[in-house]
Amino acid sequence: MTDRKNDGLTLLGNKGTHYIFDYDPKLLETFQNVHPDRDYFVKFNFPEFTSLCPITHQPDFATLHISYVPGERMVESKSLKLYLFSFRNHGDFHEDCINKIADDLIKLMDPKYLEVWGKFLPRGGISIDPYVNYGKKGTPWEAVAFERLSKHDLYPEHIDNR
Repeated sequence: MTDRKNDGLTLLGNKGTHYIFDYDPKLLETFQNVHPDRDYFVKFNFPEFTSLCPITHQPDFATLHISYVPGERMVESKSLKLYLFSFRNHGDFHEDCINKIADDLIKLMDPKYLEVWGKFLPRGGISIDPYVNYGKKGTPWEAVAFERLSKHDLYPEHIDNR
């Protein structure tokens, strides 16, 4: 087993957690992937995502699904949780939040592949489910990203007001 020590992590195990209520990508931390020679998916499900509508300032609630194939670095889950929490008072449209999360995670980790899917609760009688993905250029994952996006949601689920 590889001894990770703390790998520079400051939030994991910190009993004095400070919650930030405004969008802050500096909250994200990474650690070394000890299996960089193997491709595998890591998936996070975050059923308590909240942001604000930039026009009405009403809260929007969603479940986020974040999946990625790590390269050399991986996102630490507590830092991800605090980062996602920081959207609580952030005003952006659903699509913008999902793209911003993807951009921040790509910049942070340089993953081989990443996808972020937001399943927002209906407001005004309509739900919005933005999906974004990324495959590292020049790798087989670039083609996987195109394929998954082109076939995304071919068989949408039955929606009964979630």
